[in-house]
Amino acid sequence: MVYETIAFALFALITVGCSLGVVLARDVWHSALLLGGALLSVAVHYVMMQAEFLAAMQILVYVGGVLILITFAVMLTHTDSEVSST
Repeated sequence: MVYETIAFALFALITVGCSLGVVLARDVWHSALLLGGALLSVAVHYVMMQAEFLAAMQILVYVGGVLILITFAVMLTHTDSEVSST
């Protein structure tokens, strides 16, 4: 029982830390990676509650789908910040 409490607290801290990182990060790519960490730690919470199907859907739909869309959006809209001013 003590190990479950420690694991819950650890993944709760990871979830809160990654969520704050998503909001406070200046780079969109870093925000997307932190969002993936937050969503994966929520999936771990589902596994701890013995809801494996919800954990699998969390990983497939949110981590797999949403983060791939964000990644494509970042890659397709990336512009060069170094423009020559001559």
